[in-house]
Amino acid sequence: MGLTRQYLRYEPAALFGLVASARAGVAFVALRGERGRYVAVPACEHVFVWDTRKGEKVLILKGLKQQVSCLCPSPDGLHLAVGYEDGAIRVFSLLSGESAITFNGHRAAVTALQYDHLGGRLLSGSKDTEVIVWDVINESGLYRLRGHKDVITQVLFLKEKNLLVTCAKDTLVKWWDLDTQHCFKTLVGHRAEVWGMALLSQEKRLITGSADSELRVWDLTYIQEVKDPHEPESKKSKGSSLPGAEEKTEEDETLELDEHPEERIVKCSKVGSIMREGRDRVVTLGTDRMGKFLACHGTDAILEVFSVLSEEEIQKKLEKKMKKARKKAKQNSEEEPERSVELSLQEEIQRVTSVKASSKIKSFDLILSPKGELKMVLLLQNNVIELYNLDLSAQVPQAVRVSRITIGGHRSDVRTLAFSSDNIAILSAAAESVKIWNRSTLQCIRTMECEYALCSLFVPGDRQVILGTKTGKLQLYDLASGSLLETLDAHDGAVWSIALSPDQHGFVTGGADKCVKFWEFELVKDESSVQKRLSMKHVRVLQLDEDVLCVRYSPNQKLLAVSLLDCTVKVFYVDTLKFFLSLYGHKLPVLCMDICYDGTLIATGSADRNVKIWGLDFGDCHRSLFAHDDSVMYLQFVPKSHLFFTAGKDNKIKQWDADKFEHIQTLEGHHQEVWCLALSPNGDYVVSASHDKSLRLWERTREPLILEEEREMQREAEYEESVAKEEQPVVAGERQGETGLAGKKTIETIKAAERIMEAIELYREETAKLKEHNAICKAAGKEVPFPVNPILRAYGNITPSAYVLEVFKKVKSSELEESLLVLPFSYVPDLLRLFNEYIQQGSDVELLCRALLFLLKIHFGQITSNQMLVTVIENLKKTTISRVSEARDVLGFNMAGLQFLKREIEAKEEVTFFADATERFEEKKRKRKKKEKMVLAML
Repeated sequence: MGLTRQYLRYEPAALFGLVASARAGVAFVALRGERGRYVAVPACEHVFVWDTRKGEKVLILKGLKQQVSCLCPSPDGLHLAVGYEDGAIRVFSLLSGESAITFNGHRAAVTALQYDHLGGRLLSGSKDTEVIVWDVINESGLYRLRGHKDVITQVLFLKEKNLLVTCAKDTLVKWWDLDTQHCFKTLVGHRAEVWGMALLSQEKRLITGSADSELRVWDLTYIQEVKDPHEPESKKSKGSSLPGAEEKTEEDETLELDEHPEERIVKCSKVGSIMREGRDRVVTLGTDRMGKFLACHGTDAILEVFSVLSEEEIQKKLEKKMKKARKKAKQNSEEEPERSVELSLQEEIQRVTSVKASSKIKSFDLILSPKGELKMVLLLQNNVIELYNLDLSAQVPQAVRVSRITIGGHRSDVRTLAFSSDNIAILSAAAESVKIWNRSTLQCIRTMECEYALCSLFVPGDRQVILGTKTGKLQLYDLASGSLLETLDAHDGAVWSIALSPDQHGFVTGGADKCVKFWEFELVKDESSVQKRLSMKHVRVLQLDEDVLCVRYSPNQKLLAVSLLDCTVKVFYVDTLKFFLSLYGHKLPVLCMDICYDGTLIATGSADRNVKIWGLDFGDCHRSLFAHDDSVMYLQFVPKSHLFFTAGKDNKIKQWDADKFEHIQTLEGHHQEVWCLALSPNGDYVVSASHDKSLRLWERTREPLILEEEREMQREAEYEESVAKEEQPVVAGERQGETGLAGKKTIETIKAAERIMEAIELYREETAKLKEHNAICKAAGKEVPFPVNPILRAYGNITPSAYVLEVFKKVKSSELEESLLVLPFSYVPDLLRLFNEYIQQGSDVELLCRALLFLLKIHFGQITSNQMLVTVIENLKKTTISRVSEARDVLGFNMAGLQFLKREIEAKEEVTFFADATERFEEKKRKRKKKEKMVLAML
């Protein structure tokens, strides 16, 4: 048997160069007892918490693979709910940074999250058009609400009433009664998508933002129904309306979607509109936590801030207006206008100011500080977070920018990367700046302004760097001073590629002007300095028929490979510039290529998604590999090997073996197109840059990688993905209507069901063995030792029934219903008998009752028709009722005790407060008397 070739695995080491992703929102979080200082932002699959005062990253909430799509802090400020692209929701503790709860229910990205005012329930909306209500305390899903026909854009809980408002891209705003889980009202007053909404004036007013410059305002009237059991339905409906809730008029623009339109819970009437300055659609619409300020922005860089008057302020304004009207009426000798005075909508919701950010705004959050300042944090499109303060006491409030977090990344996509020769420094360059990073600490050690960079290299010695730009210039920078030493007009078009010569005396560039130019380093005397400085001297030029996309030297510096826009790669002799080989076969232009360390192979990557491996001796194509699902953007050989890496527009980086033509490993992590990568000279590190604004570092480990195992793991992952995409199991007798189960079938729920089945199988086997053993003992007339199952021994010699309970308790609360749903009915009778036993013992009554009621619901027909289970159900009925009433009594006693303690503490606090107040009053009195005595003495 021949030896298999050993490969070493590359693992993700770090994510850097990213301040915030623009996919999800930004939110103020309470950390270390402070509000208004720390902000949580999405960062690809993680969530970063930034200190806006110091501009430092203080906490990273680590995700798995999927990108963050939504954020929502809990009302108590201790937790942060994070929604992901795959529909999962994870709740993180801001104290520990760990994820305690995971909810799986949505089949597409989570687009909206909202806690209720106590933080006990969490509401989520998704791209799958469904809304799910989750119980955070019990860590389980309550129910799923269906009704919208497009992506959910916003979800809101009403504090006082058990109601819910949702809006979506289907132009509808829906009202849901959570007691009946039923949509009782739909607002149809919008002509386009509803992108956002907010509740104002103690939830008596709803404001919605759509695809135009109009913010529509709706007045809400809650109808208190008179619930008299002896009153006829006709009378009840007449007596239930408030004075402001008459029969619906045309201007209400509402549509009732229930069977009895007269039994309305809330009445919505459109009262007018507030015009925005922006002409495009609303992107985000929101209020501060108190509901005093409203803000919104479109697809531009302007945030518009409005002030919402409270009831007292409205009353004061009305009185003032009435006074003026009376005065005017007196002058004109008219009757007093008692009813004609009203406040307009623009007077109730007043424009405060407009904040102009430095780039397009993606989302914002507001918080009113105790000092009376309004703090606004803006997440911008160009990888920047800005914090503004608005002084409300000023005559004309103006927003002042107090901090800006930018140092951690580029404003635009990084298009070129390079490693220094000592493997320590990393260069990244984008459209506006070039940054030098320390690889070990990942800190940015130098930032220099530049033109749009397309290619780069470290000059031998690592003290200078050269950039090739989109305008055809070569820029030489000194790293010690961070200054631009020299700019040369190298090409008439973009400089697409640059390559250092193996003898390190010069370099070669290829541009869009159909030229390959050769350059040498030289020392020139600077006018301002005595010392000589490095410069670049143009030596030769090679004129070609097509635009040059990529150039590479062979390691012995005898050959130069040039990739052209005509889909071919031409190889020339370096000394004479004579033509040697033409490599043709790609259907689209070759965007990248590299030559291996011994000069025998050249690998080319093209926009046709293929990588071709050629021999450099005769120019024969050894193999063509289908490498990526989109264009291959970058290709580089690992130093001193025939392994190479490719980066594609399909978000992936792949490693290949050029000798065996095998795919070795896929590095998954980027969420958008990968533009470029760079390998360190020792081959231990790979750094990559993507359209998601992130830079990622990958490290070569000592762990060997076996291809067969990799393929097996890949197949398992594909199977698990296919299982999750299968049809969801249907509950017998349940109609697919407005409501449904909150969870969804995942590989975890299937595994949990399998563990329960295995535990019941073990229980059956052990019970049968015990019966057999007892029969043998009886026949023998003496005690024979019973062999204990090794699994039960591992759990501390517990009984088989106790083992089933242990397995059952280990099923995640959020996955319990779905696990029981896929459990075959043949295991249910045993489970019911065991439940009876457990409930009699009084262990985990709440969990068991939840599982029992769910099993009865989904298998009702089979259980009731089974004569064997009649006695079991009767026993369960007795034991469950008695145990549940006991648990309720304990709970009631504890609640009464806690309320008593609360009253005691409040009473003590009141006494202390009054004692403090008295002391302060006495102190003031003493000071005043002392002052009076001093004044008298002076007189």
